[in-house]
Amino acid sequence: SARLPRPAARLLLLDPQDRLLMFRFAADDRAPFWATAGGGCDPGESYEAAARRELLEETGFDLDPGPEIARREVTFVTLEGVPVFADERYFLIRTESTEIATHGHTPLERRVMAGWRWFTLAELANWPEKIFPEDIVDMLNGLLERAS
Repeated sequence: SARLPRPAARLLLLDPQDRLLMFRFAADDRAPFWATAGGGCDPGESYEAAARRELLEETGFDLDPGPEIARREVTFVTLEGVPVFADERYFLIRTESTEIATHGHTPLERRVMAGWRWFTLAELANWPEKIFPEDIVDMLNGLLERAS
């Protein structure tokens, strides 16, 4: 069957200790997994605008997402059961606060997002549950090395 295009903004939200915010998803049709904040672009919405909107909705932070820093193209089946070809654009965002607000979550997010936590790179590398994107540790290591 044909896959639908899914432009998406993914957020690499780092705290002052370079820990990455990840959300745990628990859906009936698959094993629990962790993913970065972010999501699909609304029709006509730029990746940058989607990054800012998703950040506010999922964390309560109203921050500038800055420029796109990475891109991935992947295929998967969404939590709604839709096969997609995702064009994911990544944004690196730093925050001083680790207190997030989830009042902006959509009904779907409230149903499937089973928690959140700030991960160190070592924790991400050895976590027992699936992490998406699977190359997040390499991606972050490269970004942090370039930034130092």
